[in-house]
Amino acid sequence: MRITKLETFLANAGLRNYLFIRLHTDSGLTGVGEATLEWQEKTVETLIHEFIEERYVVGANPCDIEDLVSRMVRDQYQGGATIMTAISGIEIALWDILGKDCGKPVYQLLGGRCHESIPAYANGWYGGVRTADEYAERATQVVGMGYRALKFDPFGVAWKELPRPEFRRSLNLIEKVRRAVGDDVEIMIEGHGRFNVETSLEIARALEPYRPAWLEEPVSSENIESLEIIKSRTSVRIAAGERLYSAADFFRLISKRAADVVQMDVAHCGGILTSKKIAAMAAAQDLNISPHCSIGPVALAAALHLDMCTPNLKFQEAFGEFEAAWRDGLVHGWNPLRQGQFQIPGAPGLGVELNDDEIALHPYVRNSFPSLWDGGWYEKFTSDRRPK
Repeated sequence: MRITKLETFLANAGLRNYLFIRLHTDSGLTGVGEATLEWQEKTVETLIHEFIEERYVVGANPCDIEDLVSRMVRDQYQGGATIMTAISGIEIALWDILGKDCGKPVYQLLGGRCHESIPAYANGWYGGVRTADEYAERATQVVGMGYRALKFDPFGVAWKELPRPEFRRSLNLIEKVRRAVGDDVEIMIEGHGRFNVETSLEIARALEPYRPAWLEEPVSSENIESLEIIKSRTSVRIAAGERLYSAADFFRLISKRAADVVQMDVAHCGGILTSKKIAAMAAAQDLNISPHCSIGPVALAAALHLDMCTPNLKFQEAFGEFEAAWRDGLVHGWNPLRQGQFQIPGAPGLGVELNDDEIALHPYVRNSFPSLWDGGWYEKFTSDRRPK
């Protein structure tokens, strides 16, 4: 079996543009992947067609995943988010083909089922809210949808430090959400890499009475030494990893135990197999994984197959019920979320196919994703988004 053609598709889904991939083979099988990267979808698409398509993909045996991905990672030389996202999208599509060729869902090829269902945590649910009371009311609605865990960024557009009034406002918001959802619902506090070490430590210590499941990226994930300092000086769990793009960087994070929860993104770190290796590294240090996935349904499908075959899974991030109404319609055969739990269908491969007609109805929108550090984040993300 050989790959004969590579197609890419751009589609808008509100805040984000998704970049989908379809590989064709001479056997008639096709495989789908996703290589979405905020602000950089067209750049990733160019890399796929100019660097990857003819040099590596067309003519290749899609079953030789390890060799093909290893050569792409070696040859591209520089690393980083853009090229690793391009490679990850191809890798996901290769697994889809292999699963279809074997007549098995991808997770069965990677060790088989470890879970009956996958616990989700809600993200993106706080669009449109402003005050602490509004956050609390919305959080109650999310729990009513079946979620037993939810994540939010209460820090506005902070950068490096948090002024006293904003510090008090953020803690009040967190306290109101905790009271609203009760002690049996997990809350995760998102930092988006906003702070320096000193501010992060002050925030972490102030969070301790509210028992968050974790504080995520108080500093940038790439600043592993700073994460290590923060983790050693607070009882609050630290989560990190979504902005790491190589197995070597994850080895540094894990071997230093600089985070309690490892958040690889399957669509950015090299794909499903690399993520499985990272999960094994984490398990060797008795750490959990909770894959990051803030993008589209094909990337989510890939993450869920990883989740299903990984014993040290904690949660899977879930944006789908708080995204654009047409999001799930961009693919066929995909509606995995029920009352805060993901279910994986037994279809071969990833279990999803692109809906070309629906994709065509939602063309690329330039600069659709806002900056998280200026008014665009606060105004655009929190504008008119509501739970479905």
